Amino acid sequence: MCWGLFSLGWTVWFGIGVWGLNKTVGWGWDITNFVWWIGIGHAGTLISAILLLFRQKWRTAVNRAAEAMTIFAVICAGLFPIFHMGRVWLAFFTIPYPNSRGPLWVNFNSPLLWDVFAISTYFTISLLFWYSGLIPDVASVRDRAKSKIAKMVYSIMSFGWTGSAKHWQRHEALSLVLAGLSTPLVLSVHTIVSFDFATSVIPGWHTTIFPPYFVAGAIFSGFAMVLTLMIITRKVLNLQDYITIGHIESMNKIIVLTGSIVGCAYLTELFTAWYSQNMYEQYAFMNRALGPYWWSYWGMMTCNVISPQLFWFPKLRRSVTFTFFMSIVINIGMWFERFVIIVTSIHRDYIPSSWANYSPTWVEISIYVGTIGLFFTAFLLFAKTLPVIAMAEVKAILKTSGEAQKKAHAASHHHADIHTSSSGSLHPTKP
Repeated sequence: MCWGLFSLGWTVWFGIGVWGLNKTVGWGWDITNFVWWIGIGHAGTLISAILLLFRQKWRTAVNRAAEAMTIFAVICAGLFPIFHMGRVWLAFFTIPYPNSRGPLWVNFNSPLLWDVFAISTYFTISLLFWYSGLIPDVASVRDRAKSKIAKMVYSIMSFGWTGSAKHWQRHEALSLVLAGLSTPLVLSVHTIVSFDFATSVIPGWHTTIFPPYFVAGAIFSGFAMVLTLMIITRKVLNLQDYITIGHIESMNKIIVLTGSIVGCAYLTELFTAWYSQNMYEQYAFMNRALGPYWWSYWGMMTCNVISPQLFWFPKLRRSVTFTFFMSIVINIGMWFERFVIIVTSIHRDYIPSSWANYSPTWVEISIYVGTIGLFFTAFLLFAKTLPVIAMAEVKAILKTSGEAQKKAHAASHHHADIHTSSSGSLHPTKP
């Protein structure tokens, strides 16, 4: 993380010239990583909001960590467009506030401005969702805190929560309202990110399938990242009883679904290019598959389309080691996808004399590695100071599963009674 911060400083000091961008490839690793991080942030909101509205019980084991992950991923993503401006100190120009600069307003036609709105809204709602869910748990940590300082900090953070019926009622009402607000955000944020490309006229970008395909891809990579983190957390903190194989399997099923949608979108793009009979569009796709960046295209196809299909086998779907390996493979594949969309579409222009290849410099690679460092540092701090599992929500489920266990237990005893009475015993044993 520190090395990444140093590289950001280097970029600001010497300018964007230290990146590998050129006249033809104006967007490189920077925007690739931006889209990648935004995608990773999607699973948290999906798990929290959409699965809460659909009353899916299995979300409770992973939702807290997934929401935290969303916030950290959005912070990592937000760095890229800001530093891509070059003059970071003018970043406030993107915010349309009443100002004394005369009639100098932001360009509302620019998709990059929509990003500013989408991401700031997404971050705010995600933060509220995550924090409001934390309050009951922070209160129980407060009541068990040993040191005076810890008790004071957790008291401030828990806003005087006592766990009264009124508090719970308001808490649940707020959760539903925030879930309702963030559900359209799951769909809109990545749709708007896809408009960065789809509203241009560049062959390979100018595609109407981008919004749904970006959303599916985002959920796909987001779930993979949740699995990467949760499998490690589960092992290190011994949470096997809370994050069960059943949870991992449910998440793998969603990965199969979204991976298949993404695969379908890739084929649709190829079909559209062929059917359009537009030679530039056709060349863009031929260049992706057979041009100088062929390795990224086939890497993307292998990691995102072929490999998730292995989860059709229940044995592999329920294997923790295989799932962990696959979650990393999928995120590598999704990174390749963004790289393919951005670089291969623009590195060969209409005029062959302006063709140029692109390769990242050490500064770009360092910034990317630095954001991964920032992400894991934030996640580790979160795991150290706050409950990784939503304790209050898991307790609510234990009640229902406990009742089910009692019924099953009673039924088995009843069965045993009938068996003993039919075998000739006059006094059936009581459960």
